[in-house]
Amino acid sequence: MKVYFDNAATTPVDARVVDSMLPCLRTNFGNPSSSHSFGRKAKGQLELARNCIAEDIGTSPAHIFFMSGATEANNFILSNTAKRENIRHAITTTLEHHAVLTTLEMLEKQGHITLHLLPFDDKGVIDLGALESLLQKHSGSVMVSLMHGNNEIGNLNPIDEIGRLCKQYDAVYHCDSVQTMGHYPIDVSQRNIDALVGASHKFYGPKGVGFCYLKNVEHYQTMIYGGGQEKSMRGGTENIANIIGMAKALKLVSQERDENKKHVSTLKRYFIEKLKRLSPEIC
Repeated sequence: MKVYFDNAATTPVDARVVDSMLPCLRTNFGNPSSSHSFGRKAKGQLELARNCIAEDIGTSPAHIFFMSGATEANNFILSNTAKRENIRHAITTTLEHHAVLTTLEMLEKQGHITLHLLPFDDKGVIDLGALESLLQKHSGSVMVSLMHGNNEIGNLNPIDEIGRLCKQYDAVYHCDSVQTMGHYPIDVSQRNIDALVGASHKFYGPKGVGFCYLKNVEHYQTMIYGGGQEKSMRGGTENIANIIGMAKALKLVSQERDENKKHVSTLKRYFIEKLKRLSPEIC
């Protein structure tokens, strides 16, 4: 018997999500950019999915953009932000996902930013005092990229406190919320977050699709030209089936959040108890 323990890397697709995608794959195949009835129907489905995701995180559909995944979304946000005229410094840690850290390192090599890495303790807890010192020093010309939940060690960063500091010192706050999207409530209307990302396959949806939230849409420029899709931000025919699946998955995982949390906590306690029986040294 094999047991899967790698949900932080990817999750299996929920059967209900598959069912939501099948009509689009079989019959509702129109291009949402087409003006005929097939296209209009597809466009309607696309916007329903956008509305669903927007509602879940407390924003309006105009602030949601579909991407191929979180890697693309992180690259898009960081590159756009770094190339704004008033942004000269970026703050992050070496604990970030490579999609963030490598992108920022490349932007520094290209001369767009100076990169600052925050210290953290032996448990991965970041130094908020060091963050505030850097923000104060570079106020008005800095962006911060700190994730919500760490994909390797599981730490949850205090995004409310980080957001408060960013607002106080006029910094752009980008939050990689891939690991926590759907599993923890995130209401951007109640938090000072300028941009965040989600990836469908982290919450029981299909792979190859994600989204980003942009608070100030006017600050971002086109990343892919040709077609004018996604409000001319990202050209190319949208992956309707996967987008529908992503919206369905996010809705389900959000609705069942408390139940899932209780189930996982029970499994965790059971697992720890069994391990301790195998070896008293485990604590």
